[in-house]
Amino acid sequence: MATRSVLVLGDSLAFHGPDQPYRPSDPRLYPNTMAAALGDDVRADLVARLGWTARDAWWALTKDPNVWGELLPRADALVLGVGQMDHLPAAVPTWLRDSIPYVRPGSLRRQVRRAYNAATPHVIRATGGRLRQLPQAATDHYLARIVTGVRTYRPGIPVVLLGPSPHAAPSYPSHRQHDPAVEAARRWAAAQVAGFVDLDPIVAPSLAAGTGNPDGMHWAWEVHAAIGSALAAEIVRLGTDGRRGGAVWPRPS
Repeated sequence: MATRSVLVLGDSLAFHGPDQPYRPSDPRLYPNTMAAALGDDVRADLVARLGWTARDAWWALTKDPNVWGELLPRADALVLGVGQMDHLPAAVPTWLRDSIPYVRPGSLRRQVRRAYNAATPHVIRATGGRLRQLPQAATDHYLARIVTGVRTYRPGIPVVLLGPSPHAAPSYPSHRQHDPAVEAARRWAAAQVAGFVDLDPIVAPSLAAGTGNPDGMHWAWEVHAAIGSALAAEIVRLGTDGRRGGAVWPRPS
């Protein structure tokens, strides 16, 4: 039975494989490969949805009673797997895109969605990818709020941030924001005394080899395994938890 828990706030990368979405309990997904690398008594508590940004993760942490009332109290480490969607180029402001599901009647909603999907790559090319899904300052702000809130109730808890993932998605035909976003994430992690996993050297070879999901965004199983191992190593490096005054994450003997 699990006695240690890692809370993972993520997006679709946390539950998609090389061909489709999978149940969160699938052992090949990176939250679970991370848990397995940490020990037989470790479980991953995944909170994630398609397209989530750091702002959505903050809302989940503060508005979902299962997250703040059940998962956070038992968390011994926190993984921030959001920020991937944030740095992708946008054709329109995110609030406008997110309003499409509210369009009625359904026939009109489907027309709007088809038009949006068809126009998005062309708009991004025309604008050079200047507009992000969420501005960097907002990403940093919401990530910091998450960490401040978690550490208020869980002093000393290890926190690890996944850096922005590279992609080759036809629907997002710009990489203008990627390198600046990686450097911003690295700076944020250092300022917050958090761990950091750079996804470029892990994901880029799979993109080049074409072993990932055909959508150009979601990962191959070997990438999930490598990310899980890297996250486990960072959690072990950080090691201690102020609630217990000791090594909650000792190095394997």
